[in-house]
Amino acid sequence: MELTLKIVDADGAVLASSTDRDETFLVYRQTYREGDCVVVEVSEPGHVFLSLDGAVQPGLVYMKEGGYSLSVPFGDKRKPYSPNAFRGDIHRLSARSTRPDEIIHRRNLALNPWDDHANRTLFPHARANVETRGEAVFAARNAIDGEKANDDHGFWPYTSWGINRDPQAALTVEFGRPVRIDEIVFYLRADFPHDSWWEKASVTFSNGKTSCFPLVKSGVAQAFPIEPCIVEWVELHGLIKAEDASPYPALTQIEIWGTEVQEAGTSRLRLKTIPEAPTGALVDDAYGDPR
Repeated sequence: MELTLKIVDADGAVLASSTDRDETFLVYRQTYREGDCVVVEVSEPGHVFLSLDGAVQPGLVYMKEGGYSLSVPFGDKRKPYSPNAFRGDIHRLSARSTRPDEIIHRRNLALNPWDDHANRTLFPHARANVETRGEAVFAARNAIDGEKANDDHGFWPYTSWGINRDPQAALTVEFGRPVRIDEIVFYLRADFPHDSWWEKASVTFSNGKTSCFPLVKSGVAQAFPIEPCIVEWVELHGLIKAEDASPYPALTQIEIWGTEVQEAGTSRLRLKTIPEAPTGALVDDAYGDPR
């Protein structure tokens, strides 16, 4: 897989770029300006490890199309990120295609620290029919960003999906390819007594089945094994609020555990072929490069 990282300004001019096979790095030695975008391009669909800022955890994601663009956040849009993210005058970005043995293991398939409203190519992707006041700290993406601190709200690391008191609120997590899932984990926001909670939640799967889960007033992980099934998306809905004074239930994180479907295809790290190393040379087992 060929990988490209770019910094592009508001006029579409490329400020910096780096391209390589299977792994590439970009060090951008400028301060970001409003309108700048971080762009990732791949030569084929597949799984990629992305680290687009040193203050945000790397993510193992699936790129379905050829390109992904993240607008560098400013103002209110910066609040879901660490105060150190996207700041300063030196930034290190990296992208790496995955090895087969890195993606066969069971993991949280809903994790994507790089999801964004405008994202249509980098999976998983979360979207919702309502977000509290349209504020970034209550956006759907926050439910899959990996941030689980939940005893406060309204700023990083206390990001959450807020439903604006709407009983018809629904959150959809799209995987971008078929995956096999077997467990769902909820982290309710637990800034009690400011927060309320849900006593029941329903999840409908892309295969047409729906499951209901009983929830309790707690900030700890509430995990529910499900019958293994192959899906391309799940929708969280039917959120039944508890009878209490607070009108503010919210979701800090949803985890959806499972494995890849082998038939879906995966990207493979192509090992470099080099001439036979001289006698006595040290060889890097991962890449076959003398060192």
